Amino acid sequence: METKEMNFKGFKMNGFLALFLFLFVWAGATVWCFVTGGVLLYVLGTVMSVLWIILNCGYMMLEPNEARAMVFFGRYKGTFRETGFFWVNPFMEAKKLSLRARNLDVEPIKVNDKIGNPVLIGLVLVWRLKDTYKAMFEIDSQTMASAGTTSSDGKAVNMGNAVANRMNAFENFVKIQSDAALRQVAGQYAYDDNEGADGELTLRSGGEEINDQLEQKLNERLAMAGIEVLEARINYLAYAPEIAAVMLRRQQASAIISAREKIVEGAVSMVHMALDKLSKDEIVELDEEKKAAMVSNLLVVLCADEAAQPVVNTGTLNH
Repeated sequence: METKEMNFKGFKMNGFLALFLFLFVWAGATVWCFVTGGVLLYVLGTVMSVLWIILNCGYMMLEPNEARAMVFFGRYKGTFRETGFFWVNPFMEAKKLSLRARNLDVEPIKVNDKIGNPVLIGLVLVWRLKDTYKAMFEIDSQTMASAGTTSSDGKAVNMGNAVANRMNAFENFVKIQSDAALRQVAGQYAYDDNEGADGELTLRSGGEEINDQLEQKLNERLAMAGIEVLEARINYLAYAPEIAAVMLRRQQASAIISAREKIVEGAVSMVHMALDKLSKDEIVELDEEKKAAMVSNLLVVLCADEAAQPVVNTGTLNH
């Protein structure tokens, strides 16, 4: 997407040099006017004092990863990114923005997966401002930030938090778009393998692939606001409460079936080994009927949940 952001190319001066220069000129001119005397010089001294106050409004200081969107009577003049203490045209409005990375923990929301099961899914993401022009002028962030300067009872709050309010407005925009992107991605996949085709990507098994797709969708949605998502990942995934108990029983049943399959497989292997060992070592000769009975008894013993209670045959007594 094309950007209109540009670097500020207007006049700027080192802030300390400007401070010394203005103070020296103002002090000299004021003293000269009032010492010399005369109504005209008094008026000139007053004008110089007012002018000095106006010029003092042109100072600004930038820390690393901060920027100022420079606006001159409604016209965008570029973005100031240099760190330090500077003086610019005092009639230039400098809208302060933070370019530092920020975290957002999106609370779990209820969505329907690919086959319609309601699930709870949440994510955490890292984002930052990348394009200051889009952030300030492509979305209505300034109105949203201004709305944050009034309390619930309609009274104005401290305007010194204008930057924080502006960044909170961006965060609210990111949160809403994250909600939409999360619903879109979650609706394309089943919750787990039991609900989808074998080998199909699922929310539980997708891992990095799901996270990469979520990050891509978020960047597509947030590009209009000049916001870049550095990382996005699902941090919470569970069935919705209304079906959680049923799905838990189904998972337990699936686990029991898998365990039984392993038990039967091991039992058959052991029975086969026992019959081969008896036949090879010629310990006892068994006909087919006795082999079947032995196989049946061994499978019952090996596959039972509880320990077997054997009945010992001691033979019969001859009278």
